[in-house]
Formats: sequence, structure tokens, C-alpha cells
Amino acid sequence: MGQLYVEGWAPEYGSPFEADESLVDHDKVDESVEVDGPWTPLSGSDDGTGQIAFVDGVRRIDARLTIDAPEGPTPGICGSYGVGAVIWDRVEGRSHYTDLRVERLAVFGNGVGAPVPSAGPIVYRSVSIPDADPGMLIKRFHGAMRKAEANLSEQLAQSGLFVIADGPINDLSATEKVGYVKSHRAPYLSPQNAPIIGRLRMGERTPLFVIGRGGQYERYSWYQRLADLPDAHSWTGIVRCEVSSALPRSAAATIADRTAGVLPLVASQGHVDPRAPQNLVPIAALEKQLRRLLGDRAFVYRALRTAVATAAVEA
Repeated sequence: MGQLYVEGWAPEYGSPFEADESLVDHDKVDESVEVDGPWTPLSGSDDGTGQIAFVDGVRRIDARLTIDAPEGPTPGICGSYGVGAVIWDRVEGRSHYTDLRVERLAVFGNGVGAPVPSAGPIVYRSVSIPDADPGMLIKRFHGAMRKAEANLSEQLAQSGLFVIADGPINDLSATEKVGYVKSHRAPYLSPQNAPIIGRLRMGERTPLFVIGRGGQYERYSWYQRLADLPDAHSWTGIVRCEVSSALPRSAAATIADRTAGVLPLVASQGHVDPRAPQNLVPIAALEKQLRRLLGDRAFVYRALRTAVATAAVEA
């Protein structure tokens, strides 16, 4: 029996390590792209990049909806999401928010849609999907946020910024943007190379490997450690990063060295953030700001119910 550890990672966020072997097609993982032989930890390098943009989004389901019709009810949901970035100017030693936006979306099932009455400044855009399964409604809503995150990440990367996008990368163009994955649901590495993760120290990374080799979603990836924590298990403080395979391998290696060297500087602390150290300080601040912009959930819900009821009376 192995040693037991207790983590401070808040249960509502899930575990930072949730292995799911079924998610991985090992025939499409190539571990020889940077090191063709035994793996050893590689040291990161802070190359002095002057500005780094951190991109993230937050989402919230505001209410369930139902379209009542003679042929039967159609389910729906309405939700709000916010997307934006915080730019860390390392030269001037300060950070600022940019491109913050809030969108509200109503998703209906069965291919049926209906406009949602506006509640003052609270306006929902309506879309429909063929499926009526609640999980698919939420997936469509979440997908809209992820697309907005990807668009903003690409926009900032094209402007010349180095981008850290919270979550898997969605746009595979050859720009300097990193997908930053905090939770581990898939054991990508082979049994002979996986133990290297436990040997990583703060500021070190694994060699690059390719995920989705030969497919439409092929990208370079690596693991790195953000912090050395006492009395912690071997995966504590580990994150996985990824970049598009459209980048030259040498460029991907430079980016991997940079993230391994720089991101530990903005790793969160356990007494401040329940997802420490993986939830980076700039991302945590951005999430807080975006949630504030979403507005109070109870207020939004009451305003929505009032608008729908008023519209029904006027009809």
C-alpha cells in the first residue's frame, strides 16, 4: 500500500489528478520528438520575455428554460460567460486587464428556439441544437466560451504577445500561445517515461512529446513542476502544457523552456487559493474580475423571471 496524502485542492474543482486511460490513444503519442532515448528532467529558462498575456474564461448557468408546445416541452438553459486577459508587463512590473467581455446565451434542444426577453442590460442570444439531453445543452454553452477564449488567445498572440491560455489549446495556428492544463485526466506517457514526472523539480520539464500524431488535433506537449512542496505526493504542483505542432520543433522547445522557467514565478500559494499552486496568480485575479462582471446570480435570475413573466402578460 502506498503513502496517503491529503490535498487542499477544493473538491468542487475536482482532483488535480483524474486519470482516465480511455481518453488516450497511445498509438498517437510520440515520445521521441525531442529526446530519442532515455528521458531525464530538463531545466527551464527565463529568456526575459517582456509581456505575457494570460487568457481565461468563467461560466455560469443562470436558469433552466422550457418551451411549452402542444407537441411537448422543449428544454433549454440560459447562462452567462466572461472571457478576457490580464497582461503581465515584466519590464514595468505591473499587470492590467484587457478585452474583458460578457456574453449571455440561451440554448434550446430539439432544434427549436425562441427569443428570450431582455431584462434591461441583460440580453441573451438564443441558439438551438438537435439534442435535448441536458449535458449536450451545457456542452454547447461551454463550447461557445471555449471558442471565445481561443479567438482572444489567437488575437493576442498575433499582436506579438506570448500567451498562456487556461485549458487545452483550441486554435492550432503557428503562434506563440500555450494551452495550460491544471488537471490530469489522461496518462499520456508510456510506463518507461511516466516516472520522470515524479522526479521533476520546480522549474524543470519533461522532454516534448506529440499528442494526436497524424491527426487534425496534433500538438506538442510537456509536463512541468511549478513548486516543490513538502510532504506532497509526486504529482503535486505538476501541470501539462501544449502548443500547436504547426510550430517548428525548435520553437516549441524554446516555449517549453520559457514556461518551465517563468510560470513558477506566478504560482499561487495554498493559504490564498484552494487550487494552489496550479491556479496561477494572474489567472485567479482574472477569474475574480470576470465573475464580478457576470453580475450577481440571484439578481440576474430575478430579472430574467420578471422579463419572461412581463412578456407573457403583454402577449
